[in-house]
Amino acid sequence: MTAISIADKMVSFMESSSWIRKMFEEGARLKREHGAEKVCDFSLGNPDLPPPEAFQAALERMASDRTPGVHSYMPNAGLPWVREKIAEQVERDHQAKPGADDIIMTCGAAGGLNIIFKAILNPGEEVIVPRPFFVEYHFYTDNHGGKLVPVRCNQDFSLDIDAIKDAITEKTKAVLINSPNNPSGVIYQEDSIKELVHMLKDTAAQRGRTIFLISDEPYRKLVFSGSTCPPLMKHYTDTIITTSFSKDLSIPGERIGYVAVHPDITDKTPLLGALNLANRILGFVNAPALMQRVVAEVASEKVDTSIYEKRRDLFAEILTRAGLSFTIPQGAFYFFPRSPIEDETQFVRILQEELILTVPGSGFGLPGHFRIAFCVADDVIRRSEEGFKRAVQKSMS
Repeated sequence: MTAISIADKMVSFMESSSWIRKMFEEGARLKREHGAEKVCDFSLGNPDLPPPEAFQAALERMASDRTPGVHSYMPNAGLPWVREKIAEQVERDHQAKPGADDIIMTCGAAGGLNIIFKAILNPGEEVIVPRPFFVEYHFYTDNHGGKLVPVRCNQDFSLDIDAIKDAITEKTKAVLINSPNNPSGVIYQEDSIKELVHMLKDTAAQRGRTIFLISDEPYRKLVFSGSTCPPLMKHYTDTIITTSFSKDLSIPGERIGYVAVHPDITDKTPLLGALNLANRILGFVNAPALMQRVVAEVASEKVDTSIYEKRRDLFAEILTRAGLSFTIPQGAFYFFPRSPIEDETQFVRILQEELILTVPGSGFGLPGHFRIAFCVADDVIRRSEEGFKRAVQKSMS
């Protein structure tokens, strides 16, 4: 038999990420067979709301600029005036005062995480992450020789500080959090963040080495019912933030985001140098010039989150009537209910029989649950109700 020509690691990665790929392929098949209007596709976190009007206006204004050199290369960290604007937004969000040099514009939060891990990880060093978590984190850490170390969460998906502490070793380089969380929609509350920070400070002092707190924040502005996300830089000097405008401005295809480091972070000068170099040598070079100029004008804008909140409330009623158990999302646009049977992959298959597409919790490091993305039209949510009821009944029979 002829050996397969692609890298063994990529074969393994494609197998481990197969659930999301399978759901995409299954969704395409079901839509061909039954018609797209019959399928309730809750598998992808692809925002469906239009960008704010302010974004459209800024885009049109910036696109019409014919100044010589407007599309030229720039510093790898991005346009200086753009980074000044973003630093002002970070100060509002995190109650610290970074300067423009503390900001690196990136190709989305994914690009941000990759330059962070490239900058800080030596081979074999570890990044701790609480479950459930975005599946790509495994790949991003591996890209740069690191190892992701998942740890348990509490029953309501909040941080289990003892689990994080127990996982810290001599190889620990960072703790990575994502709040509001994909897939649970939970916001890590300020008391919990303070407890985490206190533990990290003590542990770092005892071990005589820095432990970074990395926060992946693409859903920071998508919060409900008056909820807020704690200002991490206020509490911990060794904080690195990465985020994108994909969700709050509904522009995921534009691939624009940034990394922000605390102005007093440990080894700041070499860290910023490494982040800038990583942006270049990983092939990003710099974030898209046009989108940098646009988001600088609308950094504080967001889509109408009340629409997502109404969808959340509608879905909560449907899931309750179907007999499913869940924690109400405080932000983002996902539910992460408990499966009515132990094997959530089997329940996801039963849902497929009802033309409902979801993703098993195994793909997010927490079996026994499944993810529902509610960034879809209201009518899609409403017509899923009977299918959810039938699926629960089938699974219990």
